[in-house]
This record gives sequence, C-alpha cells and structure tokens, in this order.
Amino acid sequence: MRAPAPAALESAIIEIVRRAGSAILAVYESGDFGTTTKQDDSPLTVADLAAHRLIAAELAALTPEIPVLSEESAARPFAERGRWPCYWLVDPLDGTREFLARNGEFTVNVALIVGHDPVLGVVGVPARGVIYSGIPGRGATRISGTASPTAIRVTAASASVRVVGSRSHRGDSLDGFLARVGPHTLVPTGSALKFCIVAEGGADVYPRLGPTSEWDTAAAQAVLVAAGGAVVMLDGQPLRYNTKAQLLNPFFVAYGDASRNWVAFLSD
Repeated sequence: MRAPAPAALESAIIEIVRRAGSAILAVYESGDFGTTTKQDDSPLTVADLAAHRLIAAELAALTPEIPVLSEESAARPFAERGRWPCYWLVDPLDGTREFLARNGEFTVNVALIVGHDPVLGVVGVPARGVIYSGIPGRGATRISGTASPTAIRVTAASASVRVVGSRSHRGDSLDGFLARVGPHTLVPTGSALKFCIVAEGGADVYPRLGPTSEWDTAAAQAVLVAAGGAVVMLDGQPLRYNTKAQLLNPFFVAYGDASRNWVAFLSD
C-alpha cells in the first residue's frame, strides 16, 4: 500500500473533524453525558463514542485501504499494526475530563501516520469553533468558524517563558521544570490544545513528564512541527509512533523556539 499525499486529504479530514465536533457539541449542550468508566479508570461519555463512530465511518469511506487506530476502537496487536506502512491515528474526544468540567478545552484529533511519523494532523476545538491543521514541511493553519484558513507559526521564546501545562494532570515533575526554567508564566490548558497554543505563538513550551497515549499527541505534533516547532523525547529525538507493543508515549517536551535547550530543563 502506497501512502497518499497528505495535502490531497487535508480538506476532507478538516470536514470530518468539523462534523465530529458538531456531534460532540450536541451531547455537550444536552448535558446528558452518559458517563461510564473504562478499565484504566478514565471517563467515557456518549460523546466519545458518537465522535468515534462518525470518524471511523468517514475515514473508511474516504480511504478504505488505510487502517484506523482509535482510542475507542478494539485493540490491534503490534504483530498486526507493526506491519502497517501508514494508518490513521484518532482520539475522537481528547480531554474528556475537560468536557465533563465544561471548560471547553477538549479536542478532536486525527493524524495520518506514515512509517513512524505524523505527516498530517487536524485538531478541532469544538467549543471554540476552531480547527488547526498541519502538514510538516508545508505549513500549519488555524480556521475560525467559516473563515478562511490563517497561517500560524511559532514565535521566539519570551524572556518570561510561557509554559503551557496540563489542567488535569499537573504533578511534581511540572513544578520541577518550572523551577529550573526560571522566570515564567504558566498557562494551564487541557487536551491537545496545549500543542496548538505553542504552534500559534501563544506559549513557548509544553513539557510532559507524565503518561500520554499515542492518539493524544500525534495530530497536534503534526500541527506544531508544521508551524516550525518540535516534539522531542528526553534524548532529544523526535517523538515517534507505532514502534512498540505499548501505545504509551515516553516523556517529551514540545516547543516552538529551538534556540533554547528545553530538554536540559526536564531533569536535575
């Protein structure tokens, strides 16, 4: 199977993410979330499932030859998925805790992975009517409502570093990073929106020294890289996908301005 050109699929994926966002908002506005708990103790709502079903069906119709790996789909053994030359990696509703808290900081994430790298990423923020899209090497955009796409780009780091961090998963590791980085402003934010804020120049860095899954990060990584940033592991190498049986990411840091050694602030 030959990987398709990301640019040929971008507009279709944007529309799929837009429709999934509408399905999520219908549940969000109804207040009837039908919340249950998954085996890992994370919450699951009817909005997660509605978005998953819509995205899976739309992707199957658009690219029937490309497999889909979604947070809400049945597990695919590494012996099978490790042979995929490309696949869709989907988080139908990233930030379910933010959804339940009704703070609007939840996203829809769809990424095309070729080899082990995201080559197209679309991140929708339904409650804000915003969609971010990125193709590394080609550029990243932000779409607000029905307006035309606007190009986005990372910015030079501020003297007082703007650090975006998890609203729901802050821990001692983030506090340690903040102590080492020096003067800073902390911007608490949920979901994959953190990457997008860095991508559009609203923050400088997002350190993550806690657990995430591959579907949490892939689409937003593509947006940030397309906007001129990077997402690297503690060894300085880019965060990669589908390289092991577990779908958990190693710790990483996402940043815009490469002139600072952000990895050095991750540990004593």
